[in-house]
Amino acid sequence: MKRILMGLLILLACIPILGSFFYLYKKSQAKPVVFKTETAQTIDIRKKTVATGSVVPRQSVDIKPKITGILTELDVDPGKIVKQGDQLGKVAIIPDAPTVNSAESGVRTAQITAENAKRELDREENLFKQGVVSETELFKFRTDYALAKAQAETAGSNLQIVKEGQTRGQKGSTLVVTATVEGMVIDVPVKVGYSVIQANSFNPGTTIATIANMGDMIFDGHVDESEVAKIKEGMKLQIKVGAIEKDTFEGKLEYIAPQGKEIDGAIQFEIKAAITQKEGQYIRAGYSANADIVLDEKPHVLAIREALVQYDKDGKPFVEIETTPQTFVKKDVKLGLSDGINVEVLSGVSATDKVKIPENAGPDKPDMPPGGGSGKGSGNKPPAKK
Repeated sequence: MKRILMGLLILLACIPILGSFFYLYKKSQAKPVVFKTETAQTIDIRKKTVATGSVVPRQSVDIKPKITGILTELDVDPGKIVKQGDQLGKVAIIPDAPTVNSAESGVRTAQITAENAKRELDREENLFKQGVVSETELFKFRTDYALAKAQAETAGSNLQIVKEGQTRGQKGSTLVVTATVEGMVIDVPVKVGYSVIQANSFNPGTTIATIANMGDMIFDGHVDESEVAKIKEGMKLQIKVGAIEKDTFEGKLEYIAPQGKEIDGAIQFEIKAAITQKEGQYIRAGYSANADIVLDEKPHVLAIREALVQYDKDGKPFVEIETTPQTFVKKDVKLGLSDGINVEVLSGVSATDKVKIPENAGPDKPDMPPGGGSGKGSGNKPPAKK
């Protein structure tokens, strides 16, 4: 009886061990690898580079006051359409005490000079009537009096300008801020009560409003120094505005900066491109946007995913073509234009060939997108030559 119990215990102890060995054996049996295939398709391939930037008006003008003072009236808001000469606001002058004192002193001095010249002239005229002085001497004193009188009038005008901002005979008013161009007011950075400064040699002045032509917009962006040599003026752009998801705008490259600037540690070159606005589509200033610059394009060409292309030790491209189910033969190919995802096949593959998808080719994508993108392919790259 004891022997039977001992045998049962040993058997029960061996069952888990045998089960583990059986599980490891089944797991070690490798499943056969089944390779999937793709066929080449006829698509449009575009090689692009991407520029980031924003949409801005081609022309915008900052309106500044003609005098320094306090903004007492503001007649516009962002979004208002104005014409040249329309009133935007009014400025009240706050006279500077030393300047006013100097101007008043100049008036008093000029008046004293004019009064003295008048007395001298009266005295000379009496002497001329008596025949004591000649007419030439009299003309000299008349000239001195006229000059003194003109200086007094000028000093009075200067005092009035200091106090009121203009003279009585002056056309127009320096107190009124007017639009210098026609367009839409896109920004009003001040409010009533703000102190404003006129533009001068030492200060750019205070901007009352910014006016722009919203019917003529451009893309203002930057491209990396590694791509700037590949682009040139006149190239087509496809501009995608972040705030307008459904529409893509056409553009034409107009300007490439001759000098780059360091932005976030990289050298970037500014570019500008005209935007073809669609009828009824309103683009606001400052929208962020990306522009695809078409470097090269080929319509309706036979292409495969670049991930399907493999390279031998000499860097020559090839693909594997299925002859019978799961039987593949190596075939050299000649490649053309690539957009980083799809690549043009010039020779070596036909539209009916089934091309093997390598294990490292990434996700299976039998339906290739038309027109290419700017992403990088996930296929094998040619080995670096030593």
